[in-house]
Amino acid sequence: MVGRMNASNRKPETGNRKPRVLLTGLPRCGKTTVVQKVVARFPGAVAGFYTREVRQAGERVGFEIVTLDGQVALLSHVDFPGPLRVGKYGVSLENLHKVALPTLEPAPGLDLIVVDEVGKMECLSPRFIAALERLWAAPVLLLITVSEKGGGYMRQLKEKPDKILLTVTPENREELPDRILALLAAVQGPRK
Repeated sequence: MVGRMNASNRKPETGNRKPRVLLTGLPRCGKTTVVQKVVARFPGAVAGFYTREVRQAGERVGFEIVTLDGQVALLSHVDFPGPLRVGKYGVSLENLHKVALPTLEPAPGLDLIVVDEVGKMECLSPRFIAALERLWAAPVLLLITVSEKGGGYMRQLKEKPDKILLTVTPENREELPDRILALLAAVQGPRK
């Protein structure tokens, strides 16, 4: 019969038609830069956070969380004590919970949520992982960076269905913001 869709060809009814764009790649490949360029040009309301290096005398000594509304807190530092460590860095889950987690709540009028990044430090927090799982089920556009290496939740995230996984490289990082913006615009539709 013409015009009738075969049930096996139909997309599963998830209730969520918003794309989940995941960026991965080696450290220092430009994932955060791609995210920042997308955020700067995205026409809708955006929330979330990104991470950036903290340097002293030219040497990396930690990472900080920067929310898109301007809050800043240390995520990790070589001088942080305690049992939670990734390499030489002590990790502050308190700062992650206080500053980053509130930005991961979908809200009316919010078009895009950015999570930069899902890495070993962030995955030390079961609360962070639970927030990402709730976010994944929410009807909002997502742009997430995830460590290329690593198992556990990082691998699970990259294996989820209904996502677009893009690898950032020095060769493609300049054209990726346009590509991502086009993917997001295709489902967002025109702004009212």
